[in-house]
Amino acid sequence: MVPLSAVLASHGLASITPYAFATSAIATLISPLIFGAMADHHVSPVKVLRWLSVASAVAMLAVGWSIQSRWPAPIVLLWIQIYALCAAPAPSISTTVVLSCLGHSRKQFGPIRASGTFGWMVGCWLVSIMQADFSVKAQCIGAAGWLVVAAYTFLLPSVAPPASVNRVTWKQRFGWDALVLFKNPDHRVVLMATVLFSIPMAAFYPYSPRHLQHLGFEHVSAWMTFGQIMEITGLFALSGLLVEWRLKWIFLFALGVSVPRFLLCATDSKAGLLGGILLHGLCYALFFVTGQIYLDERVDPSWRGRAQALMSLMNNGIGNLAGYLGTGWWFNACLGPQGMRWSLFWGVLAAFSAVVAIYFLGSYRGVGTGGRAHAHADTLPTQETAS
Repeated sequence: MVPLSAVLASHGLASITPYAFATSAIATLISPLIFGAMADHHVSPVKVLRWLSVASAVAMLAVGWSIQSRWPAPIVLLWIQIYALCAAPAPSISTTVVLSCLGHSRKQFGPIRASGTFGWMVGCWLVSIMQADFSVKAQCIGAAGWLVVAAYTFLLPSVAPPASVNRVTWKQRFGWDALVLFKNPDHRVVLMATVLFSIPMAAFYPYSPRHLQHLGFEHVSAWMTFGQIMEITGLFALSGLLVEWRLKWIFLFALGVSVPRFLLCATDSKAGLLGGILLHGLCYALFFVTGQIYLDERVDPSWRGRAQALMSLMNNGIGNLAGYLGTGWWFNACLGPQGMRWSLFWGVLAAFSAVVAIYFLGSYRGVGTGGRAHAHADTLPTQETAS
């Protein structure tokens, strides 16, 4: 996804960039809940991940072929959408696999999740090393990566779906029963904050590379990995923070740091932009990974797949759809006769992030040490925990 905007622009398809990124959000509205429910009710999540990886590899090759062959923009978008439908469930399914194998997610998940960030960095380095920042070779590299994932699933421990004595309804098959989580006040606040926070954060992939190019950077995919350096640092620090801090303050810290993150980009300078990219990784790690751990602790294990899929839907689906389309509109609005007004573009996103932080501070109650979760245990798939 990182070189996608540059690849499209180099092949005369820059106008479809917001819609190309929005395909992943549309896909997340559809497929993660279905495959999350499958992993909870029918098939081992390891096997689900394997099938999705093979399908994603094939679809990504088709994307590269359609771009290289100069097919019409609607056909290119169609293939990107098919790829997104295959790839969208993979993050939540892999999270389910990892969390099911851990004995203490607060201490163990952060460092393990950091390996995923390192993989993201390696992918960006490979793209730049192979001179593929503006070439469909980037899609070939991605397809090869998916096949590696598929092969690796044969080495993973089998994770059986929870046994059920009840007949599975169509609502459960499609994962729609996960919406019951909204009945819990704190679940609702975390999920809504995830949507809102995803909107400004969605500008990172399409427009940070464009800003880097504007300031004279080359090998933009490699420069984008600055954010993942700080993300890995945040993920390793998360283990300690989860012991010392309440989840509420970790969420708020991530939301608060997002304000200077965008303000640094608004300086429209090389140092400022790189500083903002660095802080992006910290914000992402502390907010979204903490959200995954929050659900793992506060939701019954039999709901893990659907709960993580719902989080993915709120983040990568609704939030990113609004973010890609909204920031795309805002980007065009900031284009003036003198060129792009980067300070205005990033400055408004900083203000939006501040509003999200204020909303979370005023709405999330949480559970203090020794306290009691304000969950409706008789109607919700919730566990008691300190948060």
